[in-house]
Amino acid sequence: MASNTLIESTSVRRSPAEHLAEAMAQGSTAGTVQLREIAFATQVGVRAVPGSGGFAALAEAVGTGLPQQVGEVAGSVEGTAVLWLGPDEFLAIAPEGAELAAELVAALGDEPGQVVDLSANRSVLELSGPAAPLVLRKSCPADLHPRAFGVNRAITTTLANIPVLLWRTGEQSWYILPRASFTEHTVHWLIDAMSEFASEPVA
Repeated sequence: MASNTLIESTSVRRSPAEHLAEAMAQGSTAGTVQLREIAFATQVGVRAVPGSGGFAALAEAVGTGLPQQVGEVAGSVEGTAVLWLGPDEFLAIAPEGAELAAELVAALGDEPGQVVDLSANRSVLELSGPAAPLVLRKSCPADLHPRAFGVNRAITTTLANIPVLLWRTGEQSWYILPRASFTEHTVHWLIDAMSEFASEPVA
C-alpha cells in the first residue's frame, strides 16, 4: 500500500510554475527573450565551516568542491553545481531525480555540518536570449555587466521587489530562483517586463 501511495503521489505532483507554462511560452519571443521553468530540480542546502572535517567531506562528495567566496559557483549547469550563499552556507543544484541529499548525508557522517533537501523550497526559472539582461535590469539592482557578473556567477539579490538567487548560467541565460510561494508573482512580472520585446510567441 505504501509503495502504491508513493507512485500515485509522484504522478500527480505539480511544479510551482506548471500552470503558467502557456503564459510563459506566449510571452516569449524566439531569438530575443524566452522564459521557462526548470521543474523539479534537485536542491540541497549545505552548511559547513571551511577548514572543518565536514567541509572537506562534503566538498569531496559533491564532486565539484564547495565555492570559497561570494558569487562563486562550483560545477556547472550541465551537471551538479554549488552556489555560495554565505561563508558556511551553500546550495547544491542537480538534475531532477538525483539522490544528492542522501549521498551528502552519508558523506558527512558524524562530522559537524548540515544537509537538508530543499527541492520544494525554491522554483527554478530560466530567462534566456540577448534581451534577458535588459529584462532583468528593469528591477534587479545588481550590476549585470559581464565584467561584474560573468558566466557561472550567482548572487542573492532582488527582482520584482522579492529576494531571489540569480545565477548566470551562460552568455545569454540566467536562472532565477525565488521562493516557491513567490513563483507566480515573479513569472507575471517577468512576462510583463518581456512584453516590450514581444513579436511572435515561441511555438
